[in-house]
Amino acid sequence: MTKQGTILVVDDNKGILTAVQMLLGTCFEKVITISTPNKIKNILHDEAIDVVLLDMNFSAGINTGNEGLFWLSEIKKEDASIQVVLFTAYADIDLAVRGIKEGATDFVVKPWNNTKLLDTIKTAYEIRVANHKGLPINNKKQAISKESGMFWGESNAMQQLRNLIEKVAKTDANILVTGENGTGKEMLAREIHILSNRKKEAMVPVDMGAITETLFESELFGHVKGAFTDARADRPGKFEIANNGTLFLDEIGNLSYHLQAKLLTALQRRSIVRVGSNTPIPVNIRLICATNRDLQDMVQKEQFREDLLYRINTIHVEIPPLRERPEDIVPLTEIFLSKYANIYGKQAIRLSPDAEDKLKTQPWFGNIRELEHTIEKAVIISEDDILESSDFEFPRKKETQTKEVTTLEEMEYNMIKNAMDKFGGNLSLVANQLGISRQTLYNKIKRYEL
Repeated sequence: MTKQGTILVVDDNKGILTAVQMLLGTCFEKVITISTPNKIKNILHDEAIDVVLLDMNFSAGINTGNEGLFWLSEIKKEDASIQVVLFTAYADIDLAVRGIKEGATDFVVKPWNNTKLLDTIKTAYEIRVANHKGLPINNKKQAISKESGMFWGESNAMQQLRNLIEKVAKTDANILVTGENGTGKEMLAREIHILSNRKKEAMVPVDMGAITETLFESELFGHVKGAFTDARADRPGKFEIANNGTLFLDEIGNLSYHLQAKLLTALQRRSIVRVGSNTPIPVNIRLICATNRDLQDMVQKEQFREDLLYRINTIHVEIPPLRERPEDIVPLTEIFLSKYANIYGKQAIRLSPDAEDKLKTQPWFGNIRELEHTIEKAVIISEDDILESSDFEFPRKKETQTKEVTTLEEMEYNMIKNAMDKFGGNLSLVANQLGISRQTLYNKIKRYEL
């Protein structure tokens, strides 16, 4: 892999600087580290910095993050095109959102996950490079939204979807986005937000399947100091953070039945009450929800509240699976080829006609996500600038009815699938049946793409 770009890391912890320097040195041509922000301006004058990884707090005993926001502003004054990723040991989403509003690209929370940190920094660098090149990602007429990255393609189904989105985005109507895993539901939600009148405010995403039932109210509605153990300060919830902006509730179908009532109450009253408080706080949000499940069927089975479905479903949009729009497969592939050739320092790579035909005939049950991973793998292992059909190998689909189970993974897959069929997808009941936590079940569902 060819190393590209220059990154500046600013953190007062020299141990962190050493660890991050070793990690980022695998993909950046030059990694500069400093332990005090006072040197930032001099370095920006002397070096062609592409990305800054900026700690939020430097003075001992101060953890407000205001120092980080100040230096973010100073960096943007020097060169607005430099991408700044905030680095903080305090998982304060409200502060992170404020930083993003003020020009930061993203944020990473300490202790960090190496893969997450690398992905975030790489994305920031790609944005920097794209900005310098004027975003010449695709020559087709606005096939990709330059702001959200939403791929509209050329298929009739996607063009019809685009026309609908452009009409409803500027309203405050609640929108339900449905579609299979990997079709890009969150990306579509971001496109809706960007096209809306709330685009100057934050879009706050919430993965409903990843929130435990005990933390549901605290995460969404916030809490006050002393409301429970470790509640050492007042903390706003996702509703407050998204005030005047967009709240995106992903995997809404995984929310348990009794918690649906609490969500419905907040939506109906247009206000929330923090845990430990009795004071209602008005909120003004645009709600977008997403799911890969059939909520109408869940209503019939009394697994989803009908009144909540009416509340979130003012406008319903369905993203078609990739196999139903094969004309979009090759254009998407070309985007991913360009992206990963740049990331891994390869020459321009293209597909042979046979390879194009092979990709267009695949069912792509994992949709765009599966296609992207396939192309990334092919770029990594390829030694030529042309990918042939033989460069792509696809696993055979599991035969769960007639094939004898021979591995623990197959047994686990079948047990989870059978339990989900038995309980109609109710994750709480499935988890109880299998004797595992709801979070463990959710992770396995993602792993097996159930």
